[in-house]
Amino acid sequence: MSVKTLFSFLVTVFVVGLIFAGLASASVIRDGKKVYIEDHTGERWDVTQAKSIGFRPEGFQYGIGRNAFTPLDDSSLADDTSAAFHNPRVIAVTDGTEAKAYSVPKLVHHEIANTRIGEKPIAAGY
Repeated sequence: MSVKTLFSFLVTVFVVGLIFAGLASASVIRDGKKVYIEDHTGERWDVTQAKSIGFRPEGFQYGIGRNAFTPLDDSSLADDTSAAFHNPRVIAVTDGTEAKAYSVPKLVHHEIANTRIGEKPIAAGY
């Protein structure tokens, strides 16, 4: 088998795998007036409100599940910029009086940062 043929075969297998992974829809459970989806771990998620505004529960797909990654929290953040990249890409959040910025390279390893702006808890996601 030539390298080109092998490469084409592997790409095809990868694409087909992605298609089937994307088709993993959650099962829908109706309990009285409540509507839930159940993910592959058996956890139920209330989608009653989403259904009430027009979403079809059968169209939902579950992700990787709760607690699949560790969020970044303020305890590991610092105002010291001496080790920071020059001109990094950031996700910034402001309430008009206070602002915080999270570097994308740092968020790549956590996907979400839990923090506060003033007294309001927020989550910055990437």
